[in-house]
Amino acid sequence: MAAFKAIGWVKGEDLRDLPEDERRKQLRQRLFVVLFSVIVAAAVVAGAWWYFVSSNYASTDNAYVNVSSAEVTPLTSGAALSVPVHDTQMVKRGDVLLVIDPQDAKLLLAQANAAYGMTIRKVRTYFAAVAVRQADYNRTKLDYDRRVNLVKSGAVSAEELTAVTNNFESAKAALDAALALTHGTSVMSHPEVLAARAALDTAKLNLDRTVIRAPVDGLVAQRQVQIGQRVQAGMPVMAIVPISQVYVDANYKEDQLGRVHPGQPVELTSDLYGSSVKFHGRVMGIGGGTGSAFAVIPAQNATGNWIKVVQRIPVRISLDPNELKEHPLRVGLSMSTSIDLSK
Repeated sequence: MAAFKAIGWVKGEDLRDLPEDERRKQLRQRLFVVLFSVIVAAAVVAGAWWYFVSSNYASTDNAYVNVSSAEVTPLTSGAALSVPVHDTQMVKRGDVLLVIDPQDAKLLLAQANAAYGMTIRKVRTYFAAVAVRQADYNRTKLDYDRRVNLVKSGAVSAEELTAVTNNFESAKAALDAALALTHGTSVMSHPEVLAARAALDTAKLNLDRTVIRAPVDGLVAQRQVQIGQRVQAGMPVMAIVPISQVYVDANYKEDQLGRVHPGQPVELTSDLYGSSVKFHGRVMGIGGGTGSAFAVIPAQNATGNWIKVVQRIPVRISLDPNELKEHPLRVGLSMSTSIDLSK
C-alpha cells in the first residue's frame, strides 16, 4: 500500500499535473509495480498449478510404439512355389503366407507309408511264428515225456533219448525267442510298428509344413523370399506385426519413477495423429534396468573425470484396443505419455 501511495495511485493523483521529469518518474514506478505484480501473480499461479496438478503427473516424449512381432520361419526346406503376400498387406491368422514345393515331401510320405505297411506285415509274422513255435514245442515236449517214461524199461536207447532231448531244448529256445519279440504287445502296439507310425506321422507333418500360414493377425513386414528361391528350415522369410497388440515403451528419467507403479492410467498422444487424438492406457510394468546397463558395452563410470548423467528406465504401457482399432499405430512411432501418479 505504501508503494501505491508513493506513486499516487491511492489518491488518484493525476500525472498530467506534475512536471515532465516527475511525471516520467512516476510512470516508470507504476510500470515496475504492475510488472512486479504480474510476475508475483504468475509465480503464485504456476506454483499452485504445479502443486495441485503437475506434480501428480509424470510426462515424457521419449516414448515409442513397440510390439512382439511374429517371425515366420519354415520348418522344412525346399523351393518357394508361391508367395501370395507382400509387405504392408494385412493378413488374418491361418492365411497362407508361403507354399514350398511339396513334391519331395510327397515322395517321402509315400515311402514312409509303404514302410509302415511292410512293418505291420512283418510284425504279424512274429505273432504267427509264436503259434508255429508253440506247436513245435508241444510236439517235442510230448515226445520227450514219452521217451523219459520208457527209459527205465529199456525200450529207448540213450542215443534216441539224447536226440529227443536236443529237439525239445531247441523247440523251447525257439519259442522263447518268438515270445520275446511279441511279449506284452499287440500288432499295432508293437515297438517296430510304433516307430514306423512315427516316421509316417513325421512325413505327413513335413508335407503339411510346406504350406506356411500366418500365426497371428497383423501386417506383413520384412518379406525376404521370392518365388523359386530355395528356403532352408529355420531361415526367416518374413515377419507378421500384430498392430492390434502394440504397446508403448516410455523412457522415463530415474527421478520421475518414485511414484510410478503398474496399473496407473496413462494418457498418450502420437505425432502421427497430433494432440487432437488421445490414447489411453495403463502402466504394465517398469524395466529391470537402464538402457546403458543392458548395452553390449556397459558404461564404466570408475574414472577420474566422471560426470553424472541422469539415467532413463523403460516403462511399458498397454493401449486401449478399441482406440487402436480406430486409430492404428505402427511400430517405432513417437509418442508423448503422461502418467497419472495420483491413482
